[in-house]
Amino acid sequence: MTDSLVDAASRWVVECYPWNSYHLLESLVWLDRVAPESREAVRLATLTHDMERAFPGPDSPVMRGLGDAEYNAAHSARSARIVGSWLREHGADPVLISDVEALIRAHEDGGWPDANAVQAADSLSFLDTNVDLFLGFVTSGKHTARNVRKKFEYMYERIQLPNAKALARPLLEAALARLNVLEQEAKT
Repeated sequence: MTDSLVDAASRWVVECYPWNSYHLLESLVWLDRVAPESREAVRLATLTHDMERAFPGPDSPVMRGLGDAEYNAAHSARSARIVGSWLREHGADPVLISDVEALIRAHEDGGWPDANAVQAADSLSFLDTNVDLFLGFVTSGKHTARNVRKKFEYMYERIQLPNAKALARPLLEAALARLNVLEQEAKT
């Protein structure tokens, strides 16, 4: 059941979250690199940690700025509920569901080895796949370069696994270098 449930979740991610599924899919790739022996629950949580964004609704959290802790908590809790419901619909074991939900709720902050692995995979994927998106926010005026710089640095600093942090450093440096170029271009 492990491979089929992860495979089904991968298809669900691609089908329901096409505008940023690559981030979730790459999170799983990074997890396999930094914690290759991860349990099914960790793999599923990593793959689906942002799924609430695929289902906008009246209970969708509102972000008041990059680094909004209240938003992060609401986003994580809503993702856990949505993923838990999907797992129930697919006949997953209740213990597995509870484990996945707990890991998703903790994906922003970590707090124990498996949650730290999910968090690290999320950060690595963010720095690998979402830099263009955030540079676009600067270009469009949605966010300032200063706030995007803080977001890039936060996604690096929050990593608690030393091997993942080492892998993230060059990704952070490349993201900051591109942001610096964008800022210089804006000045000229």
